[in-house]
Amino acid sequence: MQFTYDEFCGKDILEIKDDVYNYLIKARRHKIDDEIYFRNLKDDNIYLYKINNIDKKRAILNLISSEEKILLNENKLHLGWCVVDPKTVEKYIASLNEMGVDKITFIYADYSQKNFKINIEKLEKILINSSSQCGRSNIIKLEVSKNIEQFIKENENVYFLDFSTVCIDNKKDEIKTLVIGCEGGFSKNERDTFTKDNIVGFNSNLILRSETAIVSAGAKILL
Repeated sequence: MQFTYDEFCGKDILEIKDDVYNYLIKARRHKIDDEIYFRNLKDDNIYLYKINNIDKKRAILNLISSEEKILLNENKLHLGWCVVDPKTVEKYIASLNEMGVDKITFIYADYSQKNFKINIEKLEKILINSSSQCGRSNIIKLEVSKNIEQFIKENENVYFLDFSTVCIDNKKDEIKTLVIGCEGGFSKNERDTFTKDNIVGFNSNLILRSETAIVSAGAKILL
């Protein structure tokens, strides 16, 4: 772990308990005088604390130093992910966070199952753990959009990943916002809203699952 997340870190005295206590004291077996890095993921600082006291349910730490340390991908990529099974999102979103994706908007497309609900709080917990492991100084911003038409209205110069003779590799320096379809792809009505020059594809004739497509596209653009 590159740091431990605690929303209250930044104070001169930090009290840890519950999950953070169990992880650091019981699982990692930290002891008095050990020094541990923390982030709150609300500012750009990393905080170094020393354990001062440990009891059965909590520990008290003292702030030693703080430093502004921004660790982000310089490229900003906003992904519109047409809603798929939340279990699929939970499995792959950490990889997108590690790549440095800046923002994901979950879009209820024509072929999305409307009974799928996006649990933002649960996803943020996954992202916090991911950033703690990879060192990223924030997490992916998450939003929900009711349909592709609304998403296009709210964002500029939107690209779409679909079957196209224009390879994403040739446009990757221009793409800042990219929409990936759900299982079944895009409907005819949705395709009619696309800017024709902003449709890109992979150099492959195979049909990819949504999660394969989004991870592959993110890697091509950001890495």
